[in-house]
Order: sequence, then structure tokens, then C-alpha cells
Amino acid sequence: MKKNIFLLFLFACAMFKTASAQQLEGAINFHGFVDNREYAKSSRYSPTYFGARFSPEVGILVDSAHRFRIGVNILKQFGSKDFADKISPVIYYQYQKQKHNFFIGAFPRLNLIDDYPIALLSDTLNYFRPNIEGMFYQYKTANFKQNLWIDWTGKQTATDRETFLFGFSGKYQPGLFYLSHYAYMFHNALSANSPPNQHLEDNGAVELLLGLDFSKKTFLDSLTISAGPLVTIERTRNVTGIQTPAGLITYLYAAYKQFAVKNTFYKGEGHHLINGDMFYSAKQYDRLDVSWKPIKYKNIEGGFVFSSHFLNGVIDSQQAFSLRYALSGSKNLDKKR
Repeated sequence: MKKNIFLLFLFACAMFKTASAQQLEGAINFHGFVDNREYAKSSRYSPTYFGARFSPEVGILVDSAHRFRIGVNILKQFGSKDFADKISPVIYYQYQKQKHNFFIGAFPRLNLIDDYPIALLSDTLNYFRPNIEGMFYQYKTANFKQNLWIDWTGKQTATDRETFLFGFSGKYQPGLFYLSHYAYMFHNALSANSPPNQHLEDNGAVELLLGLDFSKKTFLDSLTISAGPLVTIERTRNVTGIQTPAGLITYLYAAYKQFAVKNTFYKGEGHHLINGDMFYSAKQYDRLDVSWKPIKYKNIEGGFVFSSHFLNGVIDSQQAFSLRYALSGSKNLDKKR
């Protein structure tokens, strides 16, 4: 026992000596949100999400490419009697150099896979599952990027099911035209002591888009249009075969200074995506988002989004406000400098 403690002490000293020539880093992230959803006209669940997240991190940057971080992500839903509704660890390694970016651990999904269309991955993940627990790799050049990732969402126990998502996304834009794709599969396995009525599920989707980016050709800050197929893969083993409902989805996005408009139109077969937005169970659906960002400074950004949902001859509505604050810094630990 004493030998193990002594070896651990030597290891800690060696790590401190190595770290002393590197940089100590820290970051503080805050996300406050309110999202009121009025979906009664289409007979869908109408929640109001109101809360805030606080996530501090600290770590070491080694050789300008290797990063180790540890921290915590705390969720408080307003009105709850609990001090905190969920506390999640943040602990990861990152390698970032030139065209490569790699993560392993529990790390923020923000700026990694948060650009997925909400038809595939619902925007509520930003509120209630802000971290990826797994691995992420990105290869990026001036006009091309490709992401690969896996997010382990459930550990198998006697009563809990093993669940995970794995996927890939990317974009190629040599000029005016661009091609982008998003894909993932959700695997819902069995618990260790699975009851007879429990079945393994595979549930995923692929979205391919061909687009035009007119941002540099107009007075607008951004103007893009895109369209392509949306195909889902749905199977409950021993119950249903593989089902592949499909349809056409289109996007129009325009932004100027503090204001932006986004229209999403879908027509085709209805989908059942466990991790996707509930509106895509409809065969025809249109969503109009009008946003305004009056708060935009160096470390803070906040704004409103007013959404209208058109389907089945009715109009549902949604009003949301989000504010993010991010502060980071570093200190050189080399005493000679």
C-alpha cells in the first residue's frame, strides 16, 4: 500500500513538472433559456422549458495540440424544488492540430454536432443533454469538413437498456454550390434482465442537401437555399421489418444584422424518430422561424425566436429566448517565461 502511494506521489510530481511548462486553461459557460410551445391545435405535447445551465471547466493545454479538461455541467429548471435538477461531469481529452480535431470523454456538443437539422436531432438536446459522452472526430479544410461521432447515452444494467447514437455529417462548398449530409443511428438495446415484451430498436435518419449560398452576392449577411431527401430507418426487431419512410425537405435562410428568417418545408411520408422533432410525423409540414438578437457582445449573445408550425390545416406557435455567456482564459505555467 505504501509503495502504491509513493508511486502515485511520483506520478503526480512528474505530471506537475510536465504541466509547468504548459498552459493552465479555464472556461465558464452559462446558458439561460425559456421556450414556450403551444402545440395543442395539432394535438401535440405543449411544454414550457425554463431554466439555466452553468458549466465551469479547468485544464491543461500541452504542446499547443493536446488538451485535458475537467469540469461540471449543472442544470436548474426554474420552479423545481431541487437545488439542481441534473449535474453532469465534464471530463475530456482533445487533440486539435491543423485539419484534425478529436475528442474523447464527456464534452460539450456545442459547435460540434449542434448544427444537425432538428428533424433528426431535436433542439431539446441543447437544454437537457448538452454533452456528448463518447468520441468525436472532425477533418476540416477551407471548403470541406467531415465529422464522425458516437454518443453513449445509456449503460446496460439489470433494468436499464444500453443505448447509443453514432453518426456522421459533413459539407463540401467550393463556391456558390454546396453539398451537405447528416446521418445517425440510434441503437436501443436490451436490459440485462429484459422482459419478454422488450425489443431491440434501430432508429436513425439520413438527410442529403444540395444548396446555394448567395451570402457574398447580396447586401444580406447570409442567404442560402437548399433541398434534398430525408430518409429514416426504423425497425423494432422481431416486431417489424426495416421501414424507410422518405420525403423531400427544403430550407431557406436569410439574415441581416440582428434579424433572421428561416423557412423549413417537408412533404412525404411521416416519420417516427425517437431523437427527432415530433412534427415530422406529419406528411406535410412547414415551419417559419423569425429571430432577433438584440444582445451580441464579445462574450455574450442573446435573442428571441418566434416560430409558426403549419400542418394538418392548423397553426401551432412557439416563442423562445436564449442567452449564452462564454468566458475563457489561460496562464502560462513555465516559470522561466
